[in-house]
Amino acid sequence: MNAFDSQKPRKMHADEVDLDAPLVHRLVSLRFPQWAALPVRRLASCGTENAMFRLGTDLVVRLPRRPGAVQDVTREQRWLPRLGPLLPVAVPEPLGVGDPDEGFPWPWSVYRWLEGRNPAAGAVEEPERLAEDLGAFVRALRRVPAQDGPPGYRGGPLTGRDEPTRAAVAELGGRVDTDAVTALWTRALGAPEHAGPPAWAHGDLSPGNVLVDGGRLSAVIDFGTAGVGDPAVDLIVAWNLLPASARDTFRKAVGADDAEWARGRGWALSISLIQLPYYWHSNPALAENSRHVIAEILAEAG
Repeated sequence: MNAFDSQKPRKMHADEVDLDAPLVHRLVSLRFPQWAALPVRRLASCGTENAMFRLGTDLVVRLPRRPGAVQDVTREQRWLPRLGPLLPVAVPEPLGVGDPDEGFPWPWSVYRWLEGRNPAAGAVEEPERLAEDLGAFVRALRRVPAQDGPPGYRGGPLTGRDEPTRAAVAELGGRVDTDAVTALWTRALGAPEHAGPPAWAHGDLSPGNVLVDGGRLSAVIDFGTAGVGDPAVDLIVAWNLLPASARDTFRKAVGADDAEWARGRGWALSISLIQLPYYWHSNPALAENSRHVIAEILAEAG
């Protein structure tokens, strides 16, 4: 991802703080004087919890936008060095932790820059190959020992999403087929719950957190939601990125049975329904992907 944001990004949350390149430059200069001469440029991103700034050519700074994202710093700093060597593609490599300073109230991170670009749903270059690569990543992550892993942000049962999902459908009103999505959500809630041991999952496998190079998966970023629980949540990439023609390839690569596949579809539907009204105006790219997911799942139900 090499796009830079030349305009002040719109805020997406009421509790979001102001972040800009001059502030990040001051923070870096104070905490890491060896990098003080490097230019700082804000990256264009559809991310909702953290802001990213390119630092020189080889580094990237990641800062929480709001209080709820602060825990991501500790989680990534602790677990990425343990997960990275066990995964088949690159993940962010933490190089340092910054302190609160210059009026910025929270810790922040510096990572090594990862080359690649975000794929676009509906325009995947090599869908079958990407489906296989994503399946291999999910499988490898599930093999990581889970005994001391943190609970996944989205590692619990779908029933815990019922109230906010139905509230989002009501908020959307006539902007989606409310009867159809409600019926699909009710059906998802009827899927058998995860019966196996907890396993690692990324928790947010979306186009903005996937990097590709030459049509192949090159890296997965943003592990702020990663943890152990029901790993079915990582199946969401089947609907938020992959075309229908490649979903079976991905499913076979992961080894998902009917119950897990149904839960994964339910996660994709719930996440998109909740995101859509919240980010309708403040994050057009995320809102568009949410509409895409809903349309794909409706078409699949046919």
